[in-house]
Amino acid sequence: MARGMKGPAPARIYNEDCIQGMRSRLGENLVSVIVTSPPYNIGKGYRSYDDSKQPGAFLEWMDQVAAACHRVLEPKGSFFLNLGNKPSDPWWPLQVAARFRDGGFVLQNTIVWVKSIAISREEVGNHPGLVGDIAVGHYKPVNSRRYVNGLSEYVFHFTKGGDVELDKLGVGVPYQDKSNVSRWKAGGPDLRDRGNVWFIPYDTIRESRPHPCVFPVKLPEMAIRLHGVSKTKLVLDPFLGTGSTALACDRLRVDFVGFEIDPEYVRLSEESLRAQRETAAEYRSAHPETKYIPWDRLPRDVRGSCRESTATLD
Repeated sequence: MARGMKGPAPARIYNEDCIQGMRSRLGENLVSVIVTSPPYNIGKGYRSYDDSKQPGAFLEWMDQVAAACHRVLEPKGSFFLNLGNKPSDPWWPLQVAARFRDGGFVLQNTIVWVKSIAISREEVGNHPGLVGDIAVGHYKPVNSRRYVNGLSEYVFHFTKGGDVELDKLGVGVPYQDKSNVSRWKAGGPDLRDRGNVWFIPYDTIRESRPHPCVFPVKLPEMAIRLHGVSKTKLVLDPFLGTGSTALACDRLRVDFVGFEIDPEYVRLSEESLRAQRETAAEYRSAHPETKYIPWDRLPRDVRGSCRESTATLD
């Protein structure tokens, strides 16, 4: 359940079509948070799915997905939809998002997930934390003279009424100017609203990629934190892939259900979940006083076989 539970939260992973699964396994208004990234329909190389459907057929399928998600989401739930595109068709994710609007959802926030960024020391000015130019993150270069490299993707935050209150400080960041801590009453203990631009880079990869479009575990983790962990009873990922959302829920100790049509991706999800739980048990045994495992600060080789390390970089 929420933060206080002692053991791992239940995680149900089903090797089946998400629309059928949601209809047969989930009741109405049952899910607190949906976090997912459906196929982009831009020709990615999935194992069990053709990612090059005719646009009209794909959008009709998204209509069905939207209807199924709308039925199971709580009245005050949050639906975080990650969509990407190819440089030659920048309108595509907006067209897909519009089908979810037509399916009854209200677009409450639009988050930009930044995967790589370059910051010039000269542009920042006299910032004490930056001593030189930096370029952080990974991406797949675009081999074109017409298009620039794509370093970001959309995360559309849908709700049923556009009136869901969020735990904005659940993903808050410290003030740079500490005088603002007392100046802004809504700030709290040295935290401010992060805003709608989230820099979440991939880990450096040194192995083959089992799935072409995995998002980092931190992306669904931040989405759930933004909605509010304490009020999150069940999280759903209709397009589970290799399990990033399941891993995030396990870290936050919230119940999870996911659907995935490819049996190999299901196997990898379950393998990563087992490995993460083994890592968590070992860490808690060595640090019995801990309440939260600092996953981001653990060395890569002791985090478990979290499949974010094999993610695509475009």
